[in-house]
Amino acid sequence: MLYKKIAKPVLFRMDPEKAHHLTIDGLHTIGNVPGGRRLLRAMYGVRLSPELQTELWGIRFDNPVGLAAGLDKNAKAVPGFSNIGFGFMEVGTVTPKPQEGNEQPRLFRLPQDAALINRMGFNNVGIEGMKRNLRNQGHRSIPLAINIGKNKMTPNEQAEDDYRACIQALYGYGDFFVVNISSPNTPDLRNLQHGDDLSRLLAAVTSEIRAQHAKFGGRQKPVLVKIAPDLTPEEVEYTVATIERSGVSGIIASNTTLSRDGLSHENRKEAGGLSGRPLTERSTELIRTIYRLTDGKLPIIGSGGIFSAEDAYEKIRAGASLVEVYTALIYEGPGLLRKLNDGLRTLLRKDGFTRIAEAVGSAHRTK
Repeated sequence: MLYKKIAKPVLFRMDPEKAHHLTIDGLHTIGNVPGGRRLLRAMYGVRLSPELQTELWGIRFDNPVGLAAGLDKNAKAVPGFSNIGFGFMEVGTVTPKPQEGNEQPRLFRLPQDAALINRMGFNNVGIEGMKRNLRNQGHRSIPLAINIGKNKMTPNEQAEDDYRACIQALYGYGDFFVVNISSPNTPDLRNLQHGDDLSRLLAAVTSEIRAQHAKFGGRQKPVLVKIAPDLTPEEVEYTVATIERSGVSGIIASNTTLSRDGLSHENRKEAGGLSGRPLTERSTELIRTIYRLTDGKLPIIGSGGIFSAEDAYEKIRAGASLVEVYTALIYEGPGLLRKLNDGLRTLLRKDGFTRIAEAVGSAHRTK
């Protein structure tokens, strides 16, 4: 209630990007002052539940609800986000060189549609800036994924060099990596989802992961691919098959959409990627398709339009082992995480499951 009654009205009167920076700066500050993390856990923490714990790629997740990439682009507020109930989080997208992104304004709210449109354009401090932020934050309490991309000026023919550079610089700081080839806001980036470009890129990425593993030792870190919800059925089949052959560890479905179907707010005319409620069913259907195409053998993280425990559970039943939120956090506040976790426990028990892993893909087994 603190968020909805006090913070949200103030933030929603501000320019969306200024409100975004204020939130990140605030979480950065409170996460780094003595007692700040304890205070966040007391206010928003989610109690541990064996039912919701799961393990993937040798990594333990205390609950299946994570923070999607794009909110903490520079890994500035990791301690803050780590203590409000998330089971894991993504930072980024980060590129080798810092870049300012697209011209402002570039972030738009659509309250009637419970949605956001952004055309940020991979604005970030670059790999050295992110490394500095992560180095200064000490021990992490939840798994961290680093979402990596290419600089705007790097042609697709040289994209693999940028993804390699990100892994080389940040391998020691993340628990797993996400290859972003699906943002609509970097020219031609989505073309990397198709043809020989995808095969070549993923070969380079997996090769670099192996090289860094040989250097660092320990567990080889997983790498996932984030795909767009706007692929045609034929493109989905080809892309998923290529990803399977590459040997990567999983897929995130999905990124933002270019579709504007069913929107009512005047900001629907803005260019960029749409996230939030309009993406709920579209992303769930994509998860369902990927699970079917891979026979449930390739882990999926579901992202897109999760506002309730039922939304999250549908994605899990469709085949997602983990889920991520972003837009709902803006509209609902950090209390959302406790609501999602409590609701998921109730839904699991209702269906007779004792662990979240038992529910993954269960919709395919009940037909």
